[in-house]
Amino acid sequence: MGASTVTLDRREPRRSKPLISNGVMGMLLFVFTEAMLFAGLISAHIIFMSGQVGQLWPPPGQPRLPFAETAVNSAALMVSGGILLLSHLAFRVDPRRALIPLGMAVALGAFFVGFQGMEWLGLLREGLTLRSSTYGAFFYLIVGAHALHAVAAITCLGWAWARLKQGVLTDTEFKTVQVFWYFVVLVWPMIYFQVYL
Repeated sequence: MGASTVTLDRREPRRSKPLISNGVMGMLLFVFTEAMLFAGLISAHIIFMSGQVGQLWPPPGQPRLPFAETAVNSAALMVSGGILLLSHLAFRVDPRRALIPLGMAVALGAFFVGFQGMEWLGLLREGLTLRSSTYGAFFYLIVGAHALHAVAAITCLGWAWARLKQGVLTDTEFKTVQVFWYFVVLVWPMIYFQVYL
């Protein structure tokens, strides 16, 4: 009897292209956990306010938050999200065309953070601090947490802009930082209407 030979197929297995890149998936998981953080903060604020029935809110002697002025600043943040979407569409056609809209989105985001900083300075001068009341503590905790996320996301967008200018920004990198910025943009209206009203 002759020896039979078995031939093994040693080709590399074909890897299918993932639906979502690792970078985007990682950012989505991060955003989900941060959404839970903001949900907790806003829920605590709502619960505390519901216990203040029959009492003045904000407490007497505390300044009112600048609802109208912050509405303009909020519009700048929303527009930056729209411009980032235009930048994404331009990137798909020709990455070089995304440079200007991405820069505009970064600039509007920086305007938002700068305006918030000026608002904080004005409120501190008027006596609203972390220790002045629970009202002040909630304001600075919730809006401050958002400001930290906004600064981090603007830094990421600036990094993407620099890489895009060098011609080395990948589609995955761009999508990953976009997810972060869209989170910052979309969580703000909930904070604005809950805290500023």
